[in-house]
Formats: sequence, C-alpha cells, structure tokens
Amino acid sequence: MAQSLSHILASLTPREAIVDAMTRALVACDRNDTALFNSAWDGEDVTLEIDDGDKKVFPNLGLIRMHILDRVGPMDTTHNVSNIRVDVKDGADTAFLTATSLAQHCPPGRGKEPDGPKYLVGGEYSADVIKDNADGVWKIKRWALKVIWAQGDASVMRSHG
Repeated sequence: MAQSLSHILASLTPREAIVDAMTRALVACDRNDTALFNSAWDGEDVTLEIDDGDKKVFPNLGLIRMHILDRVGPMDTTHNVSNIRVDVKDGADTAFLTATSLAQHCPPGRGKEPDGPKYLVGGEYSADVIKDNADGVWKIKRWALKVIWAQGDASVMRSHG
C-alpha cells in the first residue's frame, strides 16, 4: 500500500466536503488504505447495507472493514461515482446524498490483463452523513448500495488469498 492520503482537504465547500466522505471510502477501497477508509465513517456505530437481490447489513465499522475493505482493498479496483445529489440545509450538521456508481473489480495483480477476470457492477448509493464536531469533517453514518446490474465473472468477488 502507498502512503495513506490525508482525510482533511483544504478549501472544500460544504457540499464538496459532504461528498468527500463517500469519496474517501471509495478511494480507500481502490488504494487499500485503512486509515483513509476509517476517516470516512462516523466511528464504530455505523451501517452499510448492500442489496444485490440478497440484502446484507453490516451494523458496525469492524464488520464493514472485514467484509468490504479487507476483501476489496487488495483487489485491482476502480470505483467511479456520478450523478451526485446532496440534500443539506445551510448550517446543518446532517446531510443526505445519492449517487450512481460503476465499480470494476479484478483479482489482485490481474487488473491489467486484457482478457483477465473482471466483474463490473452498476448501482445506486444513498448515504446519511454527519459533520464531526471534533474535527469538522463530514462522515458516513449509514450507507446503502442497491445493485442495479452486474456483468462479468462474479467469482472475482470471492476472497483471493
């Protein structure tokens, strides 16, 4: 893993800072950066829901790390987010955001193989985020992924040890 990226960026507007909570988590998955991943979440009492036809709920950060970062982090991945919408009132310390996503997953070290195994997932994210009063950084409280479609080799998502 490369050196961890800073979780605090200067000069973000409030809306950019809200979006940055999700961005930190996704960049952390792509870089396998535990410190950056942790910085995106509001402590241990957080929730991640994944609905891919078989809804899974991870009710704390430890389980989220185990089932997401520890599994996806070592892989060759790219997570791309667009159509981001942020709902926040001026001066509020809570916000809600939605976005669409494309995430390409490849087994570790095999991402550059033109015909290597790949798994592409298109989905919708929604998240409740809060502003941490201690450091002023926005963090995820609840995040949900609804998988809309997937293509490729689903076995890529199994552990690669």
